[in-house]
Amino acid sequence: MLFSDPVNGPAETLVAELRDYPEWHRGRKRYGAWVVPITQPDVLDYVAHARDALADLLHPCPLRQPHVTVFVCGFHRPRGRAHDDFPSVLLRRQRALLRRMAHRPAVLLLARPDSFASAAFVPVEDSAGGIARWRALLGSVSNEIRQADYVPHITLGLYRRQADAPTIRQRMAALEMPPPTLTATELHYVTYKASDQRGPLRTQHRWPLQDTGTAEA
Repeated sequence: MLFSDPVNGPAETLVAELRDYPEWHRGRKRYGAWVVPITQPDVLDYVAHARDALADLLHPCPLRQPHVTVFVCGFHRPRGRAHDDFPSVLLRRQRALLRRMAHRPAVLLLARPDSFASAAFVPVEDSAGGIARWRALLGSVSNEIRQADYVPHITLGLYRRQADAPTIRQRMAALEMPPPTLTATELHYVTYKASDQRGPLRTQHRWPLQDTGTAEA
């Protein structure tokens, strides 16, 4: 549910409790996902300015690099035991599929900031279907670990205090519009420390998106 929906949207923000969640990770160290890293200077500047404007509402996250999540894989492990593990064999299969197919850069449209109950974000519109194609390819060999419908976005931050829906809609409307487009030129398989919700992303594999096929870096 989004705050931009005045009928079905949340009534107030959901405050994020920043702590270790042992009941979730159960001793597993790192969590993995495929993402589009954001390196475009105007988009990075916009994210920084928007976070500053919402600083009284959001937990700071200086170490987590801005990105668009494409596909959530699960706990990065050599072998899978639990349903939310992502064993190495599945990662190898995903990489093999990427290697056999040409993937062009994708131009993604950015929209006015919006918010889930838990986090403010910049919506990403996949009008050309690039993200949908990548998700279908990656999902052909692995079930995505997901608790809600997929919404492509750039996270601005998790909420650190409670605010009602009118306040959030007013704050989102007061932000400037983002740059009109984000050009996705690479896919990265990244992991982060499962005990740190705001920790840095570690790039394990980098996949350039080129007009004439791809070569893994």
